[in-house]
Amino acid sequence: MGSAQGRGWQLGAAAEIGGVLQVPGDKSISHRALLFLAIAEGGGEIRGLLEARDCLNTLAALRALGARIDSLGPGSYRVVGPAGGGLRAPDKPLDLGNSGTGLRLLTGLLAGLNLPASLTGDASLCRRPMGRIVDPLNAMGAAIRAEDGRPPLHLASHEGLQGIDYAMPVASAQVKSAILLAGLHARGETRVREPAPTRDHSERMLAGLGADIEWGQGEVRLRPGGLRGQDIDVPADFSSAAFFVALAAARPGAEICLRQVGINPTRDGLLRLLKRMGAAVGLENQRLVGGEPVADIRVTGQPLEAITVSAEEVALAVDEIPALMIAAARARGTTHVEGAAELRVKESDRIAAMAEGLQAMGLSVETRPDGLSVTGGPIRGGRIASRGDHRIAMSFAMLGALLPAGEQLRIDDVDNVATSFPDFIARCKAVGVNIQES
Repeated sequence: MGSAQGRGWQLGAAAEIGGVLQVPGDKSISHRALLFLAIAEGGGEIRGLLEARDCLNTLAALRALGARIDSLGPGSYRVVGPAGGGLRAPDKPLDLGNSGTGLRLLTGLLAGLNLPASLTGDASLCRRPMGRIVDPLNAMGAAIRAEDGRPPLHLASHEGLQGIDYAMPVASAQVKSAILLAGLHARGETRVREPAPTRDHSERMLAGLGADIEWGQGEVRLRPGGLRGQDIDVPADFSSAAFFVALAAARPGAEICLRQVGINPTRDGLLRLLKRMGAAVGLENQRLVGGEPVADIRVTGQPLEAITVSAEEVALAVDEIPALMIAAARARGTTHVEGAAELRVKESDRIAAMAEGLQAMGLSVETRPDGLSVTGGPIRGGRIASRGDHRIAMSFAMLGALLPAGEQLRIDDVDNVATSFPDFIARCKAVGVNIQES
């Protein structure tokens, strides 16, 4: 295999799918726990941190800013800001690798602290648009420069931030969180209004750390002030669980139970969509962990029917749309996804990547600027270009497990899976997926 395509996976038909599984810690919450505790008085301990490249790049960036972050064991860290004051400007550019979350949130934090810095990432991250955070932060008084609106981002000293009343043109939890982080150190109230609901992990965690924050009815209000440290438990990542949820739903007779998964109502849109398709999805052992709702998710596969996914539903399942396409491929009829233009500017153009891969596996697909339509039917093996996108690679791995006997699927360029889901291969094999590295 040529180096341009990186490592790959080979998949064949799975004899049986089922079992009990716990996926790694939530990536969104892991990023926020590191960033918020680094500026919270007294810091705190994080348990269940996702030890994947994206989060470890955020951890390394905070260390370069002067935070003390000590490992206490697998997934457990103690985070304390610099003694005697706040974080300091870094000596060299901060490299966030493939993490849009890390780069965007850290930009908001640094702007609020008035720390000159340069932030960059890998080739994929440096293609992603950053104007959506640069513009509101500069409107608050920051001095951020970007070439063509993309990384690297260069932050210069400024005369202080002023709170903003900002109506986001596109629903984005990362943009909202970056503005809130800046608003912690701005003059006056910061207000962010959303065109559609997005994940509220930042609001929940900021409230738990003592921030003066209110949210609901499509807006967030934050008044400046410091945070009080405390320990944070990170639930299992819903977005990582989503691949196995969709796999079980799309395979009649399969049954998978996923343990201790975060089911934040701004994140669990996939479950509602699969239920509309006829999937048997149940929640067990529901409870709150650190202000976040958590449950065991049990999925039993049965025949599915196609649905139409609206723009409002996409906002609550934007990262899980590739996983939803696993179910769409096996459903009766044509599934339509609307209002999903955001998928064009993720780690890859996910609309184009999913359409290309599904067509290569024999399915009928139509694309639009803001979505796609997939007609379920028989699938065949072939070769998939993941475009270096971890969610594309993992989605097609699940679909490969549903191949008919004798068919094989090759997925190229899977290195970036480690950015969000370490040990993905082992978790796949644990529930019967026939997958090999190659």
